[in-house]
Amino acid sequence: MKMKKITSAALALGLALGLAGCGGNQAAGGSDLEYIKEKGTMVIGYTVYEPMNYTDENGVFTGFDTELATAVCQKLGVEPEFVEINWDTKIAELDGKSIDCIWNGMTLTDDILENTACTEPYVKNAQVVVMKADAAYSSTADLTGATIVAEGGSAGQSTVEENADLSQAELITKTVQTDCLMEVEAGTADAAVLDLTLASAMIGEGTDYADLAIKDELNVEEYGVAFRKGSDVPAAVNEAFAELRAHGGMQDLAEKYGLTLAE
Repeated sequence: MKMKKITSAALALGLALGLAGCGGNQAAGGSDLEYIKEKGTMVIGYTVYEPMNYTDENGVFTGFDTELATAVCQKLGVEPEFVEINWDTKIAELDGKSIDCIWNGMTLTDDILENTACTEPYVKNAQVVVMKADAAYSSTADLTGATIVAEGGSAGQSTVEENADLSQAELITKTVQTDCLMEVEAGTADAAVLDLTLASAMIGEGTDYADLAIKDELNVEEYGVAFRKGSDVPAAVNEAFAELRAHGGMQDLAEKYGLTLAE
């Protein structure tokens, strides 16, 4: 994995010690930050989602979130441990401490904000309609009665269910967003509603889905990292984000993976 040298070991240790003394909410039973630091690892829940967390053509696990989480863990003085999860049960896994956070291009929905402790937004995104490039489309009204696929428990599913037109379609949910593209490619679904970041990276000329295209942008949204409700870790991660922004590290990663940082 190509990584930038974010800071010296001394600076990373100093930041970690400083952040450990931050105020803010604490998880039940004490500081969540201290719990993670005592373990020496931050267990990061993810699903395969290019360009955020994925394995490249050389067999290297990488991505914007993979690199960013690794840089933040370095600042906090812990090692990242990436664990693939079921997106539908992500909050249950977080509460059960099988993971310490959800860091996977996760939209800051009302449900996430109410049931977890989140960082500030760090990347902009949108939900998009993906169809065959030659398919006729002028608005979501064209998909009334059609078959639409979205990742279960995702912002894509919420977008379909909350849209007056799309909610009248037949909705199929899949475990990961990449499976949604496979359904449209195979013709078993008319359209997929999924993240702009993934669609931009995986469809169009030069990809395995050259005959698919983005037809519409729906909800503009932002990504954040979720920790256990009441956790004091988001404040520490926000400070690490601030340093990475100031030094240009986050912008470099955004340019590398074709993303736009949240303001």
